[in-house]
Amino acid sequence: MVALMTELMTPKIDLVFKKLFGVEENKDLLISLINSIVSEEDQVADVEILNPYNAQNFRTDKLSILDVKARSNTGKLYNIEIQISDEADYDKRALYYWGKLYTQQLKKSDDYSKLNKAIGIHILNFTSIPDIDKYHNVFHLLEKDSKIHFFTDIELHTIELKKCENNKTEQKLSEDEEVNLFLGKIKTSLDRWATFLSRCDLLKNKNFPDNLKDAQIKKAMDALDEMHLSDEEREAYEDRLKWLRMEVNTIQKATRAAEEKGIEKGIE
Repeated sequence: MVALMTELMTPKIDLVFKKLFGVEENKDLLISLINSIVSEEDQVADVEILNPYNAQNFRTDKLSILDVKARSNTGKLYNIEIQISDEADYDKRALYYWGKLYTQQLKKSDDYSKLNKAIGIHILNFTSIPDIDKYHNVFHLLEKDSKIHFFTDIELHTIELKKCENNKTEQKLSEDEEVNLFLGKIKTSLDRWATFLSRCDLLKNKNFPDNLKDAQIKKAMDALDEMHLSDEEREAYEDRLKWLRMEVNTIQKATRAAEEKGIEKGIE
């Protein structure tokens, strides 16, 4: 039996993210997403999805990280994952998965010259680096004093969606004003993908503004509208969504409590 969701699903959930970007028919979406993030020298013309989403083996996959691994036409490796929760030791896990991606290239008889650059892309629904305002950060291994970039095969990207969503203003905005403020910040292809991933609800049943008129974004929206889930997939999706909503509610309560405490202290 297959169930069709009545409301637009969110690509923040790893199951939907991999079902969207980790299938052959949407390979162009994956290429567009990767190219919006990496430097010009790491752009891809084509990719091979190394762990494509398959509903038949979802029973075992759902217990692991639902990431998307891809190899470009030049041999470079990319590991893309979305994470909704700020789990302990996220930084160590990011390095661990990069290490596996890099070392698993070699077979027993291969020499080190066969190793290609590996790039980790981590899309986070939380703030991981509070000291930096920008939502996209790139990490390399550099020499401490000279900043020489010698070990060029390691590269990690973080995309912090909460920073992308943050509209700093002291004024109380209407829903339309908030939407316009959010969409007004879109300048780059990564901005477009970050908007889709964090607030695709803004795009549903609306005319796309000029800065969001993109063939891949439109295709991604259509794919979300038409996405079917099996009963088992839907149960997993709703469990994750329930947890996400509980986390949002907890954060909002904590924020309100902190604001009220600040007001009381100010009055004193």
